[in-house]
Amino acid sequence: MNNASSKAIAIGHAINDVLSKDRGRLLAGLISRLNDFQLAEDALQEASMAALKHWVRSGPPHNPEAWLLRVGLNKGIDHLRRVQREQRKVEGLADTFTGGKELDVPETIPDERLRLIFTCCHPALEEKSRIALTLRTVCNLTTKEIAAAFLDSEQTMGQRLYRAKTKIKAKGIRFSLPEADRWHDRLETVLTTIYLIFTTGYVLEEECPRTLCQEGIFLARLLTKLRPYEPEIEGALALMLLTDARSAARINVDGVMVPVEEQDAALWQQNNIDEAHHILSNAVERRQPGHFQIKAAIADCHMMKPSPDWVQMSLLYQSLWRFEPTPVVALNWAVVMAELDCAELALKKLDEFKEDLKDYQPWYAARAHILSKLGQNAEAIIFYKLAIEKAPSAGTRKFLEFRLRELAH
Repeated sequence: MNNASSKAIAIGHAINDVLSKDRGRLLAGLISRLNDFQLAEDALQEASMAALKHWVRSGPPHNPEAWLLRVGLNKGIDHLRRVQREQRKVEGLADTFTGGKELDVPETIPDERLRLIFTCCHPALEEKSRIALTLRTVCNLTTKEIAAAFLDSEQTMGQRLYRAKTKIKAKGIRFSLPEADRWHDRLETVLTTIYLIFTTGYVLEEECPRTLCQEGIFLARLLTKLRPYEPEIEGALALMLLTDARSAARINVDGVMVPVEEQDAALWQQNNIDEAHHILSNAVERRQPGHFQIKAAIADCHMMKPSPDWVQMSLLYQSLWRFEPTPVVALNWAVVMAELDCAELALKKLDEFKEDLKDYQPWYAARAHILSKLGQNAEAIIFYKLAIEKAPSAGTRKFLEFRLRELAH
């Protein structure tokens, strides 16, 4: 391999590193100026290709993020000049950019991604499309990863994303935060979006960078600054902090997932736990209960030592059901019921949602676990094998294989 080839490969890696770390922020910056999701994505792709050519010749710039943002914006404006007749509109757009000056990216626009999330979560879009579009544009999840999170096929999710971007452009939805009087109407979907960003990074530990969890926490913290004393925002942040606190104990040295109740609490991040307790306590005192606060309380009960408070968890799931009567909540409630010697009732509850959860891997794992508690080992083995086939990560697969070996012997 000659020096030119080696340099090109090194530059390619450098560009990929920048995009891996800052693609969401760069897209947010481009969308805020071009007000077109698809055009911004295309412009960033063209800027990346231009970077490979120019950086090989001249070396990486001092601020590669600003370079990509500037070139991407120029590419977008060039496209508009080719296809739009309203020259004045294009010139006005060009004037919003700072010419040849490099921008500090992302320091000069610290909340651009939050604006992007609220744009993605516009009421004109279906809730599922809002969340999926945010995951694709802000966090650069692949269509396949988003489809898995929603129990959809990759093709179906791809079509959904395309329709969402087309609808935003057709309706002229602006890149902005909602007014204060409309905040509550759109906060629920925003919080769900942020939490799904966090959980995707947490569940898909091999496929997604761990920084995805930190993105979720960062966005939740940013929300608390923009809207302090909002109990559901506090509940969502507390839930993520409690979950993140367990990350070091979640996978053992053999790469096997460790259930919460079996984890070594000495490996937990106590500062996260203390902060979550403080935040959740403040939220509860406001006496405006919501599902994120309840989920945070459930997570806290699950982490109690020497064993989880299953009774309190069951009561909390009963409360959660009033806010969120979904198949996934029913599944988690059934698992808790099984720990309270109500395995037959738990199995019946699982079977009520068999059709809804037929593509949801935890349903198969939960059914295998409950069947084993009932001594129905032959059927439990069948469902453990199905759960293993659908396992979202190596750690989960190894854990289920361990349980299967225990049962088989």
